[in-house]
Amino acid sequence: MNPARARLSLSQQFLLVSFPILLATTVLLGWWVGRQVHESVVHRIGADTALYVDGFIAPQLQHVDETGHLTDAEQRALFEMTTDAEWARRIVSLRIWRPDGMVLFSSDGQGVGQKLDIDEGLEAAVSGSIFSEVSVRRGRDQTDHGQPLERMIETYTPIHTSDRGHIGAVAEFYQLPDEVDREAGAAQRRSWGVVAGAMLATYLLLFVLVRRGSRTIAAQRSALSAQVVRLTELNQQNLQLHGRVRSAAREAVVVHEALLQRISANVHDGPCQDLGFALMQLRNLHDRIVGRPGASDDDVERISHAVEAAMNDLRAIAANLELPDIEPLSLAEVAQRVVRDFVGKTRQQVALTTDVLPGLLAHARIKTTLYRLLQESLANAWRHAPGSECRVDLKADTQRVVVEVTDAGPGFDVAAALAGSRLGLNGMRQRVESLGGGFEIHSERGRGTTVRVSLPMADAELDTPTRPGSEPGR
Repeated sequence: MNPARARLSLSQQFLLVSFPILLATTVLLGWWVGRQVHESVVHRIGADTALYVDGFIAPQLQHVDETGHLTDAEQRALFEMTTDAEWARRIVSLRIWRPDGMVLFSSDGQGVGQKLDIDEGLEAAVSGSIFSEVSVRRGRDQTDHGQPLERMIETYTPIHTSDRGHIGAVAEFYQLPDEVDREAGAAQRRSWGVVAGAMLATYLLLFVLVRRGSRTIAAQRSALSAQVVRLTELNQQNLQLHGRVRSAAREAVVVHEALLQRISANVHDGPCQDLGFALMQLRNLHDRIVGRPGASDDDVERISHAVEAAMNDLRAIAANLELPDIEPLSLAEVAQRVVRDFVGKTRQQVALTTDVLPGLLAHARIKTTLYRLLQESLANAWRHAPGSECRVDLKADTQRVVVEVTDAGPGFDVAAALAGSRLGLNGMRQRVESLGGGFEIHSERGRGTTVRVSLPMADAELDTPTRPGSEPGR
């Protein structure tokens, strides 16, 4: 749309566009009405004069259909009529025709006795109709037709020459167009005034209706614009809140990892050291009492085994809590690391397939999430389906990272598990959703379990991606 027109209201656009259309319609309609009025006036004047002519000429032509010619007396009588003052005021020129096209009489004496072509007017009069028109002829055409002036009213009227209504002759006469111009002009001006007034009234009525609609539309548009502005502001606020929530969720994951590392260090440096010292003392005690009478080395041995088992469990827990250095690794190498550690601990085989875009850069948080996700999923498969077939599929490109972990275990009720206090599943979901990803679990009793995760690679709020093989912080 034209920018200048877009700034106009609907009523202003209506005024601008509809005025030329209504003006053109008014001109065409006025011209057509004026033309009809002009033709009507011509026919009326011609018909009135035809009655006048018929009243004077018909008595002189009662015997023309018997002889086919006019007598000298009839011609003199007709000539005297054409020179009469009252007659001359109405008719400028008169010509009497036979129905077959022969000229019987002419007020100017030209063409008498000649048989001319039958034109439209003569043909109409022979059929019994009065034909009138404003005739405009010039030069030879004017001379051939015997028309006194270039512009005249030409009328053909039938002459009935017997009591039976037989048309024995046709009178052709010319009149000055002054009366037609005067009456037709006045009638045309009146018709133009009526047409223009009607069009103006229609135009103003339509403008009032359009203006009312324009104001309604403008008010609705203003209200809608205010609502759009308000919704835009609310959307911006929602985006800011969403960003804050996601940022808080990611920070929570970082704090969680730091807490796990701190717990791992505390367990390793605290209870594990104390248990190791206690185990060493028990072994020294065992060596001193071996072989002495009454010594119960079996009790000491059982205590030693219990302390050693507890220390191994604490070390395993500490090792699982602490995140290894995975930043230099690619996504495929992270998955391989988790699977290798799992197989080394459980002796349960895992089928791993990776389809990672070569040289793909990934953020540290994506690697951490992938590591913890695979670690928790494989641990769940070991706890609930030990010895069953297990499979890990990893796909990654510049858009998304998709991971599927499938086992052939007994399965479980997903809705009940998510509604309960299953920290592992809920923890995985929170990790994935904090990065804007999707987390799905499909499981049925007796049909195994599938965990499917989709993580977006493009996120402006994430840290700078790390290149596989590079050292962190460089």
